[in-house]
Amino acid sequence: MVDLQWIEGGGIATPRGFRAGGVYAGIRTYGEEPRFDVGILVSDFPCAVGGIFTTNAFPGEPVKLDRVRVASGHARAIVANSGNANVATGEQGARDALRMAEIAAESLGIPADEVLVASTGVIGRVLPMDKLEPAIRSVQPTAETGMHFTRAIMTTDTVAKHHAAQVTVGAQTYTVGGTAKGSGMVHPNMATVFCFMTTDAPCDPAWLQQTVREVGDRSINMVDVDMDTSTSDTMLLLANGAAGGDTITDGHPAAPALREAIEAVAIMLARDLAADGEGAHAMITVTVDGAESYEDARIAARTVTASPLVKTMVYGRDANLGRVLMAVGRSGAHIEPAKTSVWIGEHCAFDHGAPTDVPYATLSQAMDLPEVLIRVDLGLGAHSATAWGSDLTEQYIKINAEYTT
Repeated sequence: MVDLQWIEGGGIATPRGFRAGGVYAGIRTYGEEPRFDVGILVSDFPCAVGGIFTTNAFPGEPVKLDRVRVASGHARAIVANSGNANVATGEQGARDALRMAEIAAESLGIPADEVLVASTGVIGRVLPMDKLEPAIRSVQPTAETGMHFTRAIMTTDTVAKHHAAQVTVGAQTYTVGGTAKGSGMVHPNMATVFCFMTTDAPCDPAWLQQTVREVGDRSINMVDVDMDTSTSDTMLLLANGAAGGDTITDGHPAAPALREAIEAVAIMLARDLAADGEGAHAMITVTVDGAESYEDARIAARTVTASPLVKTMVYGRDANLGRVLMAVGRSGAHIEPAKTSVWIGEHCAFDHGAPTDVPYATLSQAMDLPEVLIRVDLGLGAHSATAWGSDLTEQYIKINAEYTT
């Protein structure tokens, strides 16, 4: 474990050399005042970039554009909007995504191919470029207005999600910042919702891409709200090298510590996403220990958090242990029932294949918390994984039944 120093109130523009900002264009018509729905993040220096994206067969036009640009290993800015996802919009949508990048580049004075694009919101509607163009031009990113960018990417989110931390290796101190949005349509596969991260460390693009992929699988990809994978899922990490020092690659002595810092910030953002699930009353944290492989632990934990029956069990504080066992059993992980144990909170409710005598009321009380802890020990190996989710409530149905009306 490295000695991380968390930065209170930190976020996407906390690392050196990054600026961000946002404005309101009138695209997202819901949410609390003050509203923002168009934002720009930019680095004062050229950046290495890594990214992972949705595997949904209906990807948004910004996703298609970003896949190509991230493959180059270099980018410098992100322009984003909420209220309209620019998905299923045909050739016009592709032109609009390119135009968003061009407008932002003109405003920032950088090449257009160094600008990445992200759009989130309603699917199947053409972007209102008459509103977007003047809004993009009016954004004035600064090191102090990162929260405006964070608010600009929110849709049905009820809280802003942002964190930053520092790690020191030898004489070098690196800062990692991040922001995320997501409340519904959250069931990651390669990435989920929006997660944008920055660091002032100098990073090799290949190392950065591998790090994003590995970190995403242990953080953002371990969140479930409603078993739906968004068409716009995007996770991006920009590294501008403003902290100085040698370029970080696999063999660099700072590589493990920086990777751990990136993962720590990503996990905090993942927890925020789960806690802010649409209509959620409680966050669910599921840890699977004792698996034969990390992949077994991972799929078992994800299956439990994604199960609608487990979600409703948590909402009702109904300690129906069979739902957890059902989810573990169908996950595809190697399971031997006689070696499996389950804890609800600190209480062992199922021990090596048989229920314990812990009173139902005690288990129910352990679930009456803002964060409900479920731990499963498969008793087969040394691997573990943690996933996060939220309970399923009547309010989730109401939010989504009225989303476009």
